[in-house]
Amino acid sequence: MEIGGVLLAAGRSSRTEGHHKLLAEFDGVPLIRKSAQTMLHSRLSNIVAVVGYRSSDVEQALRGLTLSISHCDDFSLGMGASLAHGFAHESLRRCAGVLVMLADMPEVTSDHIDRLVDVFVRSGGEQVVRGSHASHPGHPVIVPPFLYQRMRELRGDEGARSVLRYADITTQLVDLGRAALSDVDTPCAVASAGGILRS
Repeated sequence: MEIGGVLLAAGRSSRTEGHHKLLAEFDGVPLIRKSAQTMLHSRLSNIVAVVGYRSSDVEQALRGLTLSISHCDDFSLGMGASLAHGFAHESLRRCAGVLVMLADMPEVTSDHIDRLVDVFVRSGGEQVVRGSHASHPGHPVIVPPFLYQRMRELRGDEGARSVLRYADITTQLVDLGRAALSDVDTPCAVASAGGILRS
């Protein structure tokens, strides 16, 4: 069963005081590259990185990696626009599932992703599988094919939550520990996770 991946990396980093959090360095590696490598070292295939804000810098950080880069020109409208853009990518259309990963979650590992993939495959690919911590839903999230069209129709700041609330969807939570909730949205959060913001 082939599972694709969407790496959401288009946002403005509005809470990191003029810095771009995805270019923060973790062990000398920009966070966006670290996140992409995490996906590439997992069982995922056909990974698409959706870029927008400071796209040239983000692309430079991803240089040499085996993935597709998709430009979302309307990234400023919100996450819904980025999700729709990612799910519209031709390379994902035939995948048996698509894992969505936020690029600002440095504690998520390839092993975490593979655990989600294992659960998704065992479920037959008919339900949403989502990382969690202590019963609190988090990320990453694997989306089954029957939801792809709904994801492509997202607009503005409407995230995947509206799609996942759809009445006929079963969501299975997989406890990944605190990693599932560990996004770094502020300079303090970046530093606490071991990152360094560069000018």
